[in-house]
Amino acid sequence: MVVAEGPSESSRTSSLPSFKVMEILGRAIDLENAGHKVCHLQVGQPKSGAPKKVLKSAELHLRTNRLGYTNSQGIEPLRKRIARNYAERYLKQEGGTEVPLQVNPDNIIVTTGSSGAFLLTFLAAFNVGDVVCIASSGYPCYRNILNTLGCDVVSVPVNDQFKVTAVELSAVVKRLARQRKKVKGLILSSPSNPTGAMLSPAELKALCEYCDKNGITFISDEIYHHISYGQSEASALSFSDNVVVINSFSKYYSMTGWRLGWMVAPASLVPALNRLSQNFYLNAPTLSQLAAIEAFDCREELDKHVATYAVNRAVLLAALKDLGLQKVSPADGAFYIYADVSDDLEDAVTFARDLLEQAHVAVTPGIDFEDPASGLGRKRLRFSYCGATEEITEAMKRLKTFWATYPGRKNKN
Repeated sequence: MVVAEGPSESSRTSSLPSFKVMEILGRAIDLENAGHKVCHLQVGQPKSGAPKKVLKSAELHLRTNRLGYTNSQGIEPLRKRIARNYAERYLKQEGGTEVPLQVNPDNIIVTTGSSGAFLLTFLAAFNVGDVVCIASSGYPCYRNILNTLGCDVVSVPVNDQFKVTAVELSAVVKRLARQRKKVKGLILSSPSNPTGAMLSPAELKALCEYCDKNGITFISDEIYHHISYGQSEASALSFSDNVVVINSFSKYYSMTGWRLGWMVAPASLVPALNRLSQNFYLNAPTLSQLAAIEAFDCREELDKHVATYAVNRAVLLAALKDLGLQKVSPADGAFYIYADVSDDLEDAVTFARDLLEQAHVAVTPGIDFEDPASGLGRKRLRFSYCGATEEITEAMKRLKTFWATYPGRKNKN
């Protein structure tokens, strides 16, 4: 009897790379299941868990709510609370005066995490073949989703502060124009994953104005807002009505597994985004939506987490300096440090693998965050510091010991 082969995957997915950080997490879990204590510096997942008020609300709704389908755009109480949060947290210039930022709840779409928001936005805003720019050091799923959808993804080199500003974008737009290519979109995070770099309000304003002037759809990924160490974040919504802003409950609100995010979109895109959401997801998780309303009233609890990240950041920066690593990102926000290790290591990918297998410290090589053609992914490492301070401290002790005798170092002096 001849058994037919199973279905083959599509050409769209055959070239889709894996998300390396999730592979590393999987291997770290395997090691833990085998009895090893692993220090997790690979994934951007706060260890604190959801705020207490959110958990209490979820318990209540589990007992009293049927948890059926909701409006595909998201329940109105949550959208109104998100809108109120913008007025509480952000300002906008009107007639020379700073006033609270007003967002229409009708322009808010609640999504299945920020990942769902990326997919919906890319489908609604871009066609096959459209040129979309991303930062040369950036979140890998931007590139992977856009490539799968048939967009032409172009990397914009970051400057010496690990930022993409209007200056860097303009240079790429002009270069592409000489090739008769027009940039249709830009997606950028500030604070950034993996570098932690933050645009100043003036830089963000200039970028919004440049995109508006040149007909570029600017998608501002703001999921690391409220996690910063000095300057405060500005929202692109303060400077333009044409931007799409994406946010999530995963990072600042410590609700990764609740799979809940949102976007604020121009009215012209909202109908398309709703139709896509109806067909793809029906709605974001109902229990998560109901409970998340409470998250905005937990600032004291959540800001304590940020204070812990600040301590962890200092521990990590000091340890990397002691190892002689000088080329590190500014880490102005988020909870990542991105280090160029090319002067010290033959290959960052091999080092990350060996560090996990031998010292049981999980970090992420730069291949997740760089253009594959650049070769930079094998020269850089990302360290996440959103865990407990004790875990970060222990990880640095292990790293120091491992580094001292690692055979793949170029210079052991």
